[in-house]
Amino acid sequence: MNRRQLLAAAPLLAAPAAVRAQPAWPARPVRVVIPFTPGGASDLMMRPVAERLERVLGQSFVIDNRAGGGGAVGLGAAASAAPDGYTFLLTTPGPLVLLPQMQANLPYDAARSFTYVALMGGAPIVCAAAGNGPLRDLAGYAQAARRAPDSVSFGSSGIGSMGHLTGVLFGMESGAQLLHAPFRGAPEAQTAVLSGSTTSLWDTAAANVAAIRAGNLRGLCVSSAQRAAILPDVPTAREAGFPNVVSLNWFLLCAPAGTPAPIVERLSAAVNAILAEPALRERLDSFAFVATDPVPQAGLADWVRGEYTRWGPVVRASGAA
Repeated sequence: MNRRQLLAAAPLLAAPAAVRAQPAWPARPVRVVIPFTPGGASDLMMRPVAERLERVLGQSFVIDNRAGGGGAVGLGAAASAAPDGYTFLLTTPGPLVLLPQMQANLPYDAARSFTYVALMGGAPIVCAAAGNGPLRDLAGYAQAARRAPDSVSFGSSGIGSMGHLTGVLFGMESGAQLLHAPFRGAPEAQTAVLSGSTTSLWDTAAANVAAIRAGNLRGLCVSSAQRAAILPDVPTAREAGFPNVVSLNWFLLCAPAGTPAPIVERLSAAVNAILAEPALRERLDSFAFVATDPVPQAGLADWVRGEYTRWGPVVRASGAA
């Protein structure tokens, strides 16, 4: 080997053997674990992105639904997978930052088991009351609850759900004492409001869009930082005078800790480029998703820690811990 060849080869020879031997990625199908049942919001977010990733990166991205334990089963499966760039995870705040504050002995360490790839957007919570009822706006709702503590009730999809915690957050910020009525899902919470047995609901916007558009429910606010495109006439809680009532059932793409940084960075760049495509944005808007403020891949660990800290007092106040 002559001097010129030695100089050209020097960076490769200096790299660790594992890096030198690593084949181009992806060289085979990639698995994305979703810790919930098929057909839910996480599927609606990930599947169209996976379709685009297949075209951009040239390999299949296969969805693997691993439901159970409030998301703990799926996160445990992803945490224990080989960090080789062929297993990823799409999680929501529930199993990543809320469940660890409610339950011990999880099959993963929320702070150490994952590398964060991309924040993909979120599903806002809507506060809604009966369309033919007296509550007209969020200020009046808070006033009614302050005037007669525990007389204003709200339904959610269950104790510890994002809807429940957003309702608790609103009570903390507004000084209103609300009575929580947990249900087994959004349809039951909506039925309770429509029948008059529950005053209001705090639950996913997507599950209540049809009832709001039909006038059966009145949307008092959405919890996102900006309005949801699918409910343009429903103000945000910020706009309604409660600037700290901001929450999203966000979607975060993760990898097992130790996944090579070049793979993480490549996938992060591809996902963020796909999310910026107008056609995909329109499709996600139709599911009542909203875009999030951009967070660079290198800043996601700090962002997750911030979410964990922010929701801690709310979890404790909710009684779910």
